[in-house]
Amino acid sequence: MSGFNTLAVHAGQHKDPHTGAVVPPIYQTSTFIQDGINVLRSGHEYSRGSNPTRDGFEAQLTALEGGAAGFAFASGIAAEDALLRAVLEPGDHIVLGADGYGGTNRLISKLHSKWGITSSAVDITNLDSVRAAVRPNTALLWVETPSNPLLGIADLAGWADIAREHGALLVVDNTFATPYLQRPLDFGAHAVVHSTTKYIGGHSDVLGGAVIVAEHLFRGQALAEAVGFQQFAGGAVAGPQDSYLAARGLKTLGLRMERHCASAAKLARWLDSQPEVTRVYYPGLESHPGHELAARQQRGFGGIVSLQLTDEPAARAFAESMEYFQLSVSLGGVESLVCYPREMTHASLIGTELEIPANLVRLSVGIEEPEDLIADLSRGLAAARNAAGPARTTCPQPAREPALQL
Repeated sequence: MSGFNTLAVHAGQHKDPHTGAVVPPIYQTSTFIQDGINVLRSGHEYSRGSNPTRDGFEAQLTALEGGAAGFAFASGIAAEDALLRAVLEPGDHIVLGADGYGGTNRLISKLHSKWGITSSAVDITNLDSVRAAVRPNTALLWVETPSNPLLGIADLAGWADIAREHGALLVVDNTFATPYLQRPLDFGAHAVVHSTTKYIGGHSDVLGGAVIVAEHLFRGQALAEAVGFQQFAGGAVAGPQDSYLAARGLKTLGLRMERHCASAAKLARWLDSQPEVTRVYYPGLESHPGHELAARQQRGFGGIVSLQLTDEPAARAFAESMEYFQLSVSLGGVESLVCYPREMTHASLIGTELEIPANLVRLSVGIEEPEDLIADLSRGLAAARNAAGPARTTCPQPAREPALQL
């Protein structure tokens, strides 16, 4: 079997047979000419059903995840929604990791609940808690590891054992780790989901999502068949231009992840020594409770670092005061970003037991020089130091209307 970077460059990326172009062309077309009624050229009829550019990207990502089939969608949430619609029935129950992308929780609790789907949130690091949450009608276990934004580490093999014991599917959100750092299907997961907007695209210029499935039957139907039909019938497909950009980004994923991981580890250790920082969340730190597990099931520890400051005013000042760490809801690009999850990516959880701490900030460490990023963090910590204080800490914060959760 070829190595990761070789597959990333060549899998699904066949050279143009007509011109010899090294990069496959973008098939920016809605429909394909037929040689007769239902006599299709290379199986292509209409770009919702198939498109050579999207097909190439799906094959590329499937090879890297070690799956049986892959499907590209217009966004990460569209991918998650398609998978849920493909496999669930009214009355089904989901065991859902409590610490994970807020949009997933919203999708299930606000949209799929209308069709009789229920869920229970669990501590992803506690297998006893996961097992206790399973019900007779549990059809799906869903976990994100490392998790967003607290970077918890789930035992993938343990989750897979529980799913197998109860005849349920295990779905893993692999957005943070990417297939370069871990391949959940190798640990017994049945499906992997991605926001390809993040590390796979890698340049903050594309929106997309993907589902990669193992060769598995569920309720008498192959997962690939079920998700493929939902992709075609539901229609939330990735367009040719987005597929091209995601495929281009995927070719350098291994190289970028090495840099992201190395820089994030350096910054995490530096932050861990700063008096303004009360806690650093990064699996690469030996003090992280999931460090040993992450070292066993991941190639590296990732490019995301979360931290807690002394109080909310300090966290807000920190997030709003840096130059290279730009304030944004996204992550995984070549540029560094900072996010205040409580009111940005996880705003819909405010007032629930899953709400994000008010003093927590998430960093997406880019590929800039680490020394420049540390200098930038120093500016942020100086602002945090000036904003924090006993008087401001005890002053109640004004109520805020939750922002649209992305």
